Amino acid sequence: MNINNFENSTRKFVESKENFYLLEYMRDCSVTPMTAETEYYMSRMGVRKRQVVIQLDDSHSAVIQAGAMQWMAGNINVTTGVKGVGDLFGKMVKGAATGEAAIKPEYVGNGYLVLEPTYKHIILVDVAEWGAGITIEDGMFYACSGSVNTNLVARRNVSSAALGGEGLFNLSLSGYGVAALESNVPYNELVEIELNNETLKIDGNLAMCWSSNLEFTVERTTKTLIGSAASGEGLVNVYRGTGKVLMSPVAPTRVM
Repeated sequence: MNINNFENSTRKFVESKENFYLLEYMRDCSVTPMTAETEYYMSRMGVRKRQVVIQLDDSHSAVIQAGAMQWMAGNINVTTGVKGVGDLFGKMVKGAATGEAAIKPEYVGNGYLVLEPTYKHIILVDVAEWGAGITIEDGMFYACSGSVNTNLVARRNVSSAALGGEGLFNLSLSGYGVAALESNVPYNELVEIELNNETLKIDGNLAMCWSSNLEFTVERTTKTLIGSAASGEGLVNVYRGTGKVLMSPVAPTRVM
C-alpha cells in the first residue's frame, strides 16, 4: 500500500517506536486571515497538532482509547476486546475507577491506523523497559500495542487518597510493546527520578507515570494535622521502593 503526501513541508514524522509513529504538524496552513496570527505564534511555541500513526500486521495489533480513531487503510477489523459478561463488568469497573473509557477497541489486520490529532504532547513508551510495568495518571492513556496488559493498581492508603482528592486506582501497563501517552508537557521537560529503596514525596499530581512496583500512597507532610497546618503543607503523594518516576515540574498532569 502506498500513501502519498503523509509527510510534506508542513508536517513530518518526528519519532517512532516499533510500529508506532508520531506525526507532528510543524505549521498548520488550514487557517483563515483571522486565525493565521494565532496559529503562527502557536507553532513557534511548540503548540502543534500531533497524530499517532500505527502500522498493523499479523504480528502487531493495537488497542486505542474509544473515539480516538480518525481513519484506517487496509484490511483491518475492529473488536471490542470483550470476552464475556464477566470481562465486560471488569472493564466497566476499570473505566469507572480510572476515568478512562470502559471499552477500548482493538484493531487487528494489515494496514495503517491513524488517530485523531491532539494538541497534547505524545510520549511513546517501551513498556518492557519498565520491568514490572508502568503506572500512569488518570486520563493519559491514548493507545498501546495489543500485547500490552492493562491492570488496576490500588493505593494502599485509602483514607488519605480520598482526603487528597486523588482516585483510589490507577491504570498499570505491563508486558511488552509500545504505549502512547498524552501529556500536557513535552518529554524533554519531564524530570526522571530513579529510586533505590528510597522515598519520593510530591506536592500535587505532578507525576506522569511511575514503576508499578513502587508503593504509592497519599500522606500528610507531618505526623499530625496541626503540624501539617503549621508547615503550610497538606497532603503529598509518596512513592517508596526501587524504580523510577517521570515528573512534570511545571504543570499538573490533569490540567491543560
